[in-house]
Amino acid sequence: MPHLEIPVVDLADLAAPGPARDAADKALLAGLGGYGLIFIKGHGIAPEAVDGFYRDFIAVTQRPEAEKATWGGRDIWFQRGWTPPNTEQAVVAGGQPDFKECYFAAPEALDPVAQAEYPQLYAENVWPDGADGFRDGYLALGRQVHGIGVRLLAAAARALGLAEDTFDRLIEGGAHVSRALRYLPLSAEQVGSDVLWGEEHTDFNLLTLLPGGRFYDPQGQIAPRPDDSAGLYLRTRPTAEHPNGRRLQGVAPPGCMVAQVGQQLEILTGGRLLATPHEILPPKAVGWTRCSFAHFIHVHAHQILRPLAPFADAATVQAYRPSVLAGTYGTKTLVDINLAPPDALQGLGYRHYKRLAEHRQEEGRKAFAK
Repeated sequence: MPHLEIPVVDLADLAAPGPARDAADKALLAGLGGYGLIFIKGHGIAPEAVDGFYRDFIAVTQRPEAEKATWGGRDIWFQRGWTPPNTEQAVVAGGQPDFKECYFAAPEALDPVAQAEYPQLYAENVWPDGADGFRDGYLALGRQVHGIGVRLLAAAARALGLAEDTFDRLIEGGAHVSRALRYLPLSAEQVGSDVLWGEEHTDFNLLTLLPGGRFYDPQGQIAPRPDDSAGLYLRTRPTAEHPNGRRLQGVAPPGCMVAQVGQQLEILTGGRLLATPHEILPPKAVGWTRCSFAHFIHVHAHQILRPLAPFADAATVQAYRPSVLAGTYGTKTLVDINLAPPDALQGLGYRHYKRLAEHRQEEGRKAFAK
């Protein structure tokens, strides 16, 4: 399936005014608006650094499961440390979990005020013992990718006719998080089954950056993907000709990274930019794995998610109502995808009801005692 129609944007072209920047702005809007995705070149991330990080990450994933289970866990909704296989599932997956293991970390400083209110979304990082290289490489890569995302958001704001710092102001102190992913090898029985590396979904954050995944053959060596069906696929914006959107392969051209629109950015732009439905398909071969790295830029938990004024007409207000705090939106989504427990939603309501019930119950006990 073709992917070359997805725009490629050079970061250098976004930096200086002139015809090149005008063309890059136009390509940026075409990609993020029509596909929810663009390819980025000129990003400055060395492929050797990505390869080295994946080597360290794979070594960490090969430690005993009992040890890995101590890194994070359900108490912090798997938002830091290790997520075991078959834990996360897309909202529309019908109960089929993703066949992958992950490691979350926050490369940016945490907002202590938001951390007090959202301790899981703003959890402190946890690291394996004796893995300093993994920790340092993780944080360095996450910070570099985050910086690229900030530049892209400034360019997107300009291209949309907004002040360039519009998104900067919304993301300052956000619950930004990086995620290293290892998609697991399929057995002979699993090949061709309903096992998926990543069910179709849209990211709930503002912007997702991916510096490039790697396939590994059964011997653990980096190799081209074993068949053309494996890897990233996306669904384009619906049209009259394609009412369900078109399904395209999202394999980036050599040397490029990927930027994807999340639900928060779609809401803020009233649908002008499209959250990318995407999925990760495993190969039709035994024993192959894939590593990837994703960085998620978030609107600050205290910011309200609703279409910004230039996009807030009657139709978009109806489409994206009611307005909601980004922290509430994130909590609800993590419940939906099975990372946070359902009772996390109880924290979004008033405490008065519980308090009144306790008072009445205590009064009842006292009356009975008499």
